[in-house]
Amino acid sequence: MNATLRPIKTKAELGLAEQFAAAGPTLPGGPAISKLRTVAFDRFAAAGLPHSRVEAWKYTDLRRLMADAKPLACAPDAAARAGAAGTGSLFTGLGFRRLVIVDGSFIPELSDLADVESGLTIQTMASAFARDDFVQAQRLSPAADGGVAVSLNAALAADGVAIEIAPGTKVERPIHLAFVTTTESAAFVKSLVVIGDSARATLVESHEGPDGCGYQVNSLLELLVGDRSVVEHIKVIQEGDAALHVGTLLATVGAQAVVRKFGLVTGGAVVRNELTLRLAGEGATVAAHGASLLAGRQHADTTLLVDHQAPHGESREIFKAVIDDEARAVFQGKITVQPGAQKTDGKMMARGLLLSDTAEFDCKPELEIFADDVQCGHGSTTGALDGELKFYLQARGIPEKQAEALLIHAFVGEVFETVAHDGSRDALLAAMTAWLDGRG
Repeated sequence: MNATLRPIKTKAELGLAEQFAAAGPTLPGGPAISKLRTVAFDRFAAAGLPHSRVEAWKYTDLRRLMADAKPLACAPDAAARAGAAGTGSLFTGLGFRRLVIVDGSFIPELSDLADVESGLTIQTMASAFARDDFVQAQRLSPAADGGVAVSLNAALAADGVAIEIAPGTKVERPIHLAFVTTTESAAFVKSLVVIGDSARATLVESHEGPDGCGYQVNSLLELLVGDRSVVEHIKVIQEGDAALHVGTLLATVGAQAVVRKFGLVTGGAVVRNELTLRLAGEGATVAAHGASLLAGRQHADTTLLVDHQAPHGESREIFKAVIDDEARAVFQGKITVQPGAQKTDGKMMARGLLLSDTAEFDCKPELEIFADDVQCGHGSTTGALDGELKFYLQARGIPEKQAEALLIHAFVGEVFETVAHDGSRDALLAAMTAWLDGRG
């Protein structure tokens, strides 16, 4: 007699199943979207929450870290909207076009929708779900495109922002997507940015919420970049100290296009950032950089796939982590070169700076090459502050904490300097300085 082993469902998995059963019929979209949602959730249900025996989640056991499933976020009331109005101070005064998403819902009255440039279209994702052409163009991240986080997002996302930039359009004002959570709930939010050929734009994401509130965020951004376009994407995670944040970027880059990506993590109890960058067109260029500044018992995981699918692609990735107390930083990076993607040039580096004996940095860089005329390499380093340099600074009258701050700034500042937009770079450097000043 053969016994069938059935995995025991966790409280969180059971809660997600109940939520999808209750909310699924009310989520926006026609029959085609509803079918996609069902397929996506079935895919999640078959796999369950990932655990440490799943290679891609080796260092981030979500089955253990996600104790339960918070109730799905409701449309924010007047109090929640009022509280969200004053958020996003990091980029205040920089002239960005601010689009506000509160508890997973796009809020037009809090957003800057005046004098929208010619060639720029902004709408809610809820209304975009009703458009058949979105399904026909496969712009809704079907269940087969990505892992567990993408499947859950495809099943449960109700709103977000859909942005289209017409070919040849240069969007002068950076677009700021400000995601704010106000309640102990689960927000599933999907955004789409479609950039036409020969266009230029700067896109900024910020994620924040209150401390002491165990909310959950599953955020997905799909970025489709046309040929010869130039795009800079910046993402800042300053979630509350009890928050769980799972974020996904799916980017497809056209021929001769340039995409610059920067990410900063300073907040959140558990953060998982998944980035898939597909260089789909010949001569595409991607530069991805990031920094994690962690303390306490924070856990931040950056998992990156750079997929070279066409010849003459170039990619550069540098990620740095500064880890204090009992915090843990993870970097998993893979460069894949597909058959036929000859003349690929890809380089990846990850570095961790440990500020305490209990801090941890886990790094797993990989290369997967199926072409024979390429230049690819990766590396990783981990260490502590240089004691001699610290003594040198202190011997010249600089206090210990200030000396450490100077050395940390010298270590991590390199990646901040890769941000092309001046105002954004200054704001990010200010955020780093504030984190350094906040160390005990």
